[in-house]
Amino acid sequence: MSNHDLPQLRQDLLDIPDNHKLHSGNLLTHPPKILLLYGSLRERSFSRLLAEEAARLLQTMGCETRFFNPSGLPLPDDAPDTHPKVVELRELSAWCEGMVWSSPERHGAMTGIMKAQIDWIPLALGAVRPTQGKTLAVMQVSGGSQSFNAVNQMRVLGRWMRMITIPNQSSVAMAYKEFEDDGRMKPSAYYDRVVDVMEELVKFTLLTRSVSDYLVDRYSERKEAQPFEPKVL
Repeated sequence: MSNHDLPQLRQDLLDIPDNHKLHSGNLLTHPPKILLLYGSLRERSFSRLLAEEAARLLQTMGCETRFFNPSGLPLPDDAPDTHPKVVELRELSAWCEGMVWSSPERHGAMTGIMKAQIDWIPLALGAVRPTQGKTLAVMQVSGGSQSFNAVNQMRVLGRWMRMITIPNQSSVAMAYKEFEDDGRMKPSAYYDRVVDVMEELVKFTLLTRSVSDYLVDRYSERKEAQPFEPKVL
């Protein structure tokens, strides 16, 4: 089989994956920048407490963390994108190199509060794609038995947002039993899994952030940017 078997292909735009391109760039050395989103506004929000526990671990591993408080964020399309909370969310999305999404499971799904935050983050802002190539870890809390509905949905959203969603995830069952009165998570197998997830997120972020532009460089987009001009004979 030869190149002549691919008449549909623009050979001039094909970038054959190259190991040297993955390792020859400048290695970023600043602390990984992680944004944490949570999906509940309750005063004792277990999705927020879980995210705060994750942030403590991330900081211990050398990361810089920031939170977005979804209180006051309007419903998608119910306000202009100049709304202060929308601007804040989009600026944080552009700032970070990775994200943690933590949602309760409500009626078998992630909460509308969680989904509204993601819906306000566009796939593209001009020439900038705020989430493309960034890492993502997903976590959920449940009031009853362990479930994976919310994390599975968030995985679909992460793929749609062109993020690198790590393999591991956290699902905390009967979350009201897993936190002390002061909001700290109790020692348990659930806590150990959160440690696992954050370790993995930091590793994937360190592995990919220096080459994220190369990882998401696409043939179809190069082709769109350089339309074919037939030679005039």
